Amino acid sequence: MLIGPTAVGKTDTSFAIAEHFGCPIISADSRQMYSGMEIGTAAPTPTELSRHKHYFVGQLRPGDYYSAARYEQEVLALLANEFKEHSTLLLTGGSMMYIDAVCKGIDDIPTVDEETRQMVKNRYEEKGLEYLSNELRLLDPEYYRQADIKNPKRVMHALEICYMTGKPYSSFRIGKNRTRPFNIIKIGLKRERDELYKRINKRVDTMIENGLIEEAKKLYHLRNHNSLNTVGYKEIFKVLDGEWELPFAIEKIKQNTRIYSRKQMTWYRRDEEVTWFHPDDIDNILSFIDRSIV
Repeated sequence: MLIGPTAVGKTDTSFAIAEHFGCPIISADSRQMYSGMEIGTAAPTPTELSRHKHYFVGQLRPGDYYSAARYEQEVLALLANEFKEHSTLLLTGGSMMYIDAVCKGIDDIPTVDEETRQMVKNRYEEKGLEYLSNELRLLDPEYYRQADIKNPKRVMHALEICYMTGKPYSSFRIGKNRTRPFNIIKIGLKRERDELYKRINKRVDTMIENGLIEEAKKLYHLRNHNSLNTVGYKEIFKVLDGEWELPFAIEKIKQNTRIYSRKQMTWYRRDEEVTWFHPDDIDNILSFIDRSIV
């Protein structure tokens, strides 16, 4: 498993590991799964995809519903098949929930039907987040006390489960880690903050040069889908709405990406099983993996 904050250098490192072990690359990026979003998600290019077999890149449409629970199921099924041919496989990406889903498992929460999802979405659009938060407080006070009630996605999902099942969302949250029938070696990539921020700023500039605005225009009619509630697109949509000027939006993308990178590192550092390296230290990374394989 290879993790690290956005723009740290996971792509180049993953290629080096894949070449060393002759194995495919399994993406754990919840946004790179969607086609038509290649620039804004820094997805592997066609040339890069041709170098190694990739899974979970570009197989969904932006309007498709997907979840960490479904990802867990599909990745575990894929691993069982791929381990028949490869002794070592590489999972890499920056989506924290997806990484945890594979390594630890997630609670067996029911899949929300489309009717309920649309109903909650309509209530959010008509009445706002504060109204939904108050409903959550009444229906599931336990989860309300621990939830990020300023996060619409979290509040809406909890309410979806409450409405659909008639039970509190918290009743499905067991929080017990599952054992896996394979050994997990956890590699983390990190850079000094100034170095990482410079790379983030450069990446955003490159995205703009490569056509992020044009890509966002093509996706504009889908802007209300969760897949596009993403740094980069959200800011450009405000430009297209006439709310922001482009230079301001670009700076906001950089700022919000830096904030997201800090959230990623806060999440990753909770896992004491991760061994950290600088991305340039590839020889030691490969040596460490070789020694750790049992």
